Amino acid sequence: MDHIFQNLFVLELANNHWGSVERGLKIINAFAQVVRFNNVRAAIKLQFRDVDHFISPSFKGREDLRYVKKTEATKLEKHQYATLINAIRDQGCIPMATAFDEASVDLCEEFDLPIIKVASSDLNDWFLLDRIAKTRKPVIVSTGGSSEKDVDDLVTFFGNRHIPLSLNHCVSLYPTEDDEMELNQIDYLRQRYPQLVIGHSTHEYRDWQASMLISYAKGARTWERHIDIEDGGIPVSPYCSLPHQIDTWFKAFHQARAMCGASAETKRIPSRREIEYLDQLVRGVYLKRDLPAGYEFHHASVDRDFYLAIPLQKGQLSCREVMNGQRTARELKADAALMIDDLDSPYASTPALRQLIYGRGL
Repeated sequence: MDHIFQNLFVLELANNHWGSVERGLKIINAFAQVVRFNNVRAAIKLQFRDVDHFISPSFKGREDLRYVKKTEATKLEKHQYATLINAIRDQGCIPMATAFDEASVDLCEEFDLPIIKVASSDLNDWFLLDRIAKTRKPVIVSTGGSSEKDVDDLVTFFGNRHIPLSLNHCVSLYPTEDDEMELNQIDYLRQRYPQLVIGHSTHEYRDWQASMLISYAKGARTWERHIDIEDGGIPVSPYCSLPHQIDTWFKAFHQARAMCGASAETKRIPSRREIEYLDQLVRGVYLKRDLPAGYEFHHASVDRDFYLAIPLQKGQLSCREVMNGQRTARELKADAALMIDDLDSPYASTPALRQLIYGRGL
């Protein structure tokens, strides 16, 4: 099932609905249009927390603790999440959620979400990971702030249970400066875990093209960004992307695919345009002297018999094709191009080769 991760964009709505289903629907609708316009596979991801039990009772209502305050302020009920998830599906996107506690995993199962996300902060929360593993659903994990052993243990854990896993290179700084992005870690993850699809979860805020071009070329095949809209006077966090910025990001993806071309696993097939260009640079065979019919070419006499020069003409043999032991089929004159029909050879009698040689050159 690893194909589920391939070329998948995860648009992290997170808690940017601010507890309002109406605002959440506006975000979903705005970004689903950008997804359709760019013809990409995209998930729109929510964050699930069992707010009543996620915060210790003695810390509830603390206005001075940003994380507590935002968690409480963005609480949604189950039926409200259902409305957002149905909208995501109706808009042709994949519904996803980051589950921050075991009750939230229950909710992922109840809504039949096809992929569960694990945040960097929970990469070694084994209580949570064990509950997620019991769902048997594919999992994407961000690796921000982790140690090598953390990731090794995680990969082994899900691998032993035969659960599809994808790892995102992630720097957990909000926002992330360009010189903090550590994109070479994509190479590291691909080399250490070649069996996994490696992705890039980013919180940068200065550019929506460069990291896509670089990450795709390095082999990342799933990507994640936070999304938001300008609506209702709510400030947009600098690490969140607006619809027009995600549009730029998607277009950079298509550009990267076009520039990188074929798979890195096989030799590419050159295009006809490229072959035709190179054929203009291939040297053709020209006769140095008159040669009688039935004359046999030998390596020892090559320098006396012909020279190589451009341009290569249609039907003319090139430096690639004159071989030891070939005979002339007719009398040839000095400085004439050596044509395929001038030799008694396999090139003259094989239709496919004749078509190839007559189809190239000037």
